[in-house]
Amino acid sequence: MANISIKALSKLVELSPGRYREDHGLNFDEFSVGDTYEHRPGRTITDADNTWMSLICMNTHPLHINSDYAKGTEFGALLVSSLVTFSIVGGMSLASTSNKGIANLGWDKVRLLAPVFVGDTIYAESEVIAKRRSESRPGQGVVTVRTKGVKASGEVFLSYERSFLIELS
Repeated sequence: MANISIKALSKLVELSPGRYREDHGLNFDEFSVGDTYEHRPGRTITDADNTWMSLICMNTHPLHINSDYAKGTEFGALLVSSLVTFSIVGGMSLASTSNKGIANLGWDKVRLLAPVFVGDTIYAESEVIAKRRSESRPGQGVVTVRTKGVKASGEVFLSYERSFLIELS
């Protein structure tokens, strides 16, 4: 990371002698186009993750919640819903990208590149691809990142671009 220290991603702010509060995320000026953040820790997907989140999202496709059905498909097993993996990858990326953000502005170019199965361990990484001052909101800026979901094997299973509004430093 060219322009930031590790302390900038996660720092402790002293509230009083011997008492600290974690402060995650970056300010607008700390983002540099081209920087890539590997989000940790990773997450092993469980059957409960897939079943609960599929049902919460009202995704009742049997490929995600019916193992007998899934065995008869080309996948041969329950496929983890992309709504589940998208949510987990998005959550993984939050602390070091938009934790200090004002608002999410949108997701673009969402691509589902490979299946994810129960038991897969996934990670996320985000590259800063653009940043600019807001034209309509003085004192704020827009940062755009390209985020990838990556299996422990190195296979990329998800990618998208996301823009968010953040206060200028």
